[in-house]
Amino acid sequence: MKRAVFCLLMLWANAGIAQSRFYDEAISTLREQIMKEAAWALEQKPLTITAYPSPRSAGGLHDFSSEGDYWWPDPANPDSAYIQKDGQTNPDNFTAHRLVMIRFSQIMGALASAYKITGDDRYARACMLHANAWFADKTTLMNPNLLYAQAIKGRATGRGIGIIDTIHLMEVSQALAVISDSKQIKRKDIELHKTWFKNYLGWLTTHPYGIQEMNAANNHGTCWVMQVAAFAKFTDDKKLQGFCSDRFKNVLLPNQMAADGSFPLELKRTKPFGYSIFNLDAMATIARILSTPEDDLFSYSTPDGKSLKKGIQFLMPYLNDKSLWPYLKDVMYWDEWPVAQPSVLFGAEAYGFYPWFASWKNQDHQPVESEVIRNLPIRHPLLWMSRNAVDRSLKN
Repeated sequence: MKRAVFCLLMLWANAGIAQSRFYDEAISTLREQIMKEAAWALEQKPLTITAYPSPRSAGGLHDFSSEGDYWWPDPANPDSAYIQKDGQTNPDNFTAHRLVMIRFSQIMGALASAYKITGDDRYARACMLHANAWFADKTTLMNPNLLYAQAIKGRATGRGIGIIDTIHLMEVSQALAVISDSKQIKRKDIELHKTWFKNYLGWLTTHPYGIQEMNAANNHGTCWVMQVAAFAKFTDDKKLQGFCSDRFKNVLLPNQMAADGSFPLELKRTKPFGYSIFNLDAMATIARILSTPEDDLFSYSTPDGKSLKKGIQFLMPYLNDKSLWPYLKDVMYWDEWPVAQPSVLFGAEAYGFYPWFASWKNQDHQPVESEVIRNLPIRHPLLWMSRNAVDRSLKN
């Protein structure tokens, strides 16, 4: 056993040169974009969900609210309960809280990325202003639950499926981890924000909505694991990290992936290309967050051969040339995919495969379509990368 662990550590050490190259080239690729976005972020004032009261929410001012995207008024009975049109987004549904959370994520991601590149404490201080507004200031904070997310008029005041909306808090928690070594940041302030995430984890892992989402058979179940893994990493919850690693190996891969590396449940949707990309990105992010030399999820394979590598290999030809896609086209946003997908970057880094990295470099790193941004869980990949191959712990 000790010899096996030693050999694995040596493999990781030997991969260090390749990983260092990817990290340095990623900085080179993204530096101009990051610095421009960080300059914008420095000028932004904190805004939270309390600035946008939800007119139809059953919750209060501090409760996150959203409405199910694919639910519409019934043409035959306009005042009755909404009906579903899968894959077709209703632009009149309430999304202001989701959008302001995405803004928060963009600001935090940009500032922390700039801090990671430059070490300039201005970016760290600015991060804390926004984090304090969301997690500490009693007049503007968000309650650590999602009781009123993805509501449906006439049907539900909230649903477990709405938990997917907080994937945008992952880069917030990671940004806080990145800036925590700044001498300008008080440890007690970081601990205060960790308390918010600990409380949210408690809700995610015990409330019926959280349990429902955890047990979802498709990308929703993947995104529950991805979020819990990210927040457990930030709060140093080893038990939950272990739970998420086990679920990746024994639930997500075996139950969601086919023998060829595809995701059959995503391929059955009305947006099979976008959902397949989204689910693969989430799985690769889980592996990036949780992998250690002793438990490398990128190297893990189920007894019948399902693995993250196989998933990337399945999708890569279509990411490089979408015209080869043999399945139905997405009913919406077909032209907008792919962009610079985190699964491609993390896979290239993990397997030391430069052609995948080159493909990632050549894709769009600044998508503007809101639906793409909503379904892109990692928009600031430098936060999740390091120069040291053995340092998959993401401690900065």
